[in-house]
Amino acid sequence: MTVIDVWAQHPTLRFIQHEMFASLRRWTGAEELTEELPVDLTISMMDAGGVDISLLSAWYGPEGALISNDEVAAFVAHAPDRLAGMASVDLRKPMEAVRELRRCVRESGFKALRVVPWLWGWPPDDRRYYPLYAECVELGIPFCTQVGHTGPLRTSETGRPIPYLDTVALDFPELTIVAGHIGYPWTEEMIAVARKHENVYIDTSAYTSKRIPPELVSYMRSDRHKVLFGTNYPMITADKALADLDQLELGDTAKDLYLHGHAERIFGLGRTAEK
Repeated sequence: MTVIDVWAQHPTLRFIQHEMFASLRRWTGAEELTEELPVDLTISMMDAGGVDISLLSAWYGPEGALISNDEVAAFVAHAPDRLAGMASVDLRKPMEAVRELRRCVRESGFKALRVVPWLWGWPPDDRRYYPLYAECVELGIPFCTQVGHTGPLRTSETGRPIPYLDTVALDFPELTIVAGHIGYPWTEEMIAVARKHENVYIDTSAYTSKRIPPELVSYMRSDRHKVLFGTNYPMITADKALADLDQLELGDTAKDLYLHGHAERIFGLGRTAEK
């Protein structure tokens, strides 16, 4: 069965060593890296977990690029049959941000825009995002973001599905939104927003199968669910994320949608996934 991981990073040193991730290193017991990692290591971790394709995200925040778009493009070029790129941009410069997003999609074939609101302290209905939402619609790509509490040492308020994502979906009904990290402790809010809006989806990145909240598992058992698989690698590896998948008791259709069906359609990965 094809498996697509819709939220992963190939970490740079400046990303993985950042002080805001100290809490995650403490939870996972990960050792602090001292040299850049080869892309082949990420590929090997995908193989160990049975992942066919990973969407690698760039990371931009107020201090600049923790993982730049050009770095992601180089990672993808190393293994274009296994990796795809997600752009990120500087929200403080709206026109430059729109032009950069356009460049990433048109020249590098990136599949989506991802902005992590807690990096900026601005929720998704802030006016600075709106030119980017319009450009995502024009380019035919989804907007990917984070919902729920923030594991790193930053504010969690920006991750509330209601009112923030609900407002965006009302203002941009043509925009496909993929909300990562489930939305806990507002999981039921996130499910409600996904049910309400045709183009809003949820991904399970940052959670292993056995940690997915019961209310989301119940929703996933429906053949009409709108949930995608993600890991948040390297914070969680695919083998750990999928270890208890059978305990979710998903039917064949629900499992196919979760592991690859939604992702193939939303990110335009169908032909790649068939290789």
